[in-house]
Amino acid sequence: MTDRPVALITGASRGIGLATARLLAPTHDVLLGGRDAAALAAADVPGARPFAVELTDDAALAEAVRGLDRLDVLVHSAGVADLGRLADTPAAAWRRAFDVNLVAVAELTRLALPLLRRAGGHVVLINSGAGLRANPDWGVYAATKFALRAFGDVLRAEEPALRVTSVHPGRTATDMQRGVRAQESGEYEPERYLTPESVARAVLAAVQADEDAHVTDVVVRPRER
Repeated sequence: MTDRPVALITGASRGIGLATARLLAPTHDVLLGGRDAAALAAADVPGARPFAVELTDDAALAEAVRGLDRLDVLVHSAGVADLGRLADTPAAAWRRAFDVNLVAVAELTRLALPLLRRAGGHVVLINSGAGLRANPDWGVYAATKFALRAFGDVLRAEEPALRVTSVHPGRTATDMQRGVRAQESGEYEPERYLTPESVARAVLAAVQADEDAHVTDVVVRPRER
């Protein structure tokens, strides 16, 4: 590592996380977060190194964070999206979604707070349009994203030395979106969606904002075509 700021991006082996890592790499020492060490090793991010850990394993996560000596930017991009009617959604599905989309975010942030405070750092939460509006069949996912937005608001108020940004993308051309469209029995139409790079550029703009600026919320939607 160098004296450059350090950025940790979860979900960095693909999609928005990988696109964000690539945009931050020219100015930051990047840590690629994810559970699949092989996928992280295959990611094409010059100079980056893996931060391979299962985010829902509290002990492993704590051990991984203990190995860090600096952290300036923490981007939470990992997540799951399972759709279904409330009447058909068992408790296990609720627990899994909240564990990944909220509890792991809260715990990694908590563990990293000493480093982030020291750096006057920046936490970026990749949320969703579902964190602003809940629709039928999206109950579990929307609930986690509404909760994630609340987490960001409280973190921002409790840690005034940090910058905290919630990013709410619309449909984005990722593997997750492909899975969502399959669950909706719909066609995957990437040309109608945001690219991961477009969302990543919104993240970059927030991170690179002047010191007197705090970008708290970003909403990015696909253009109508």
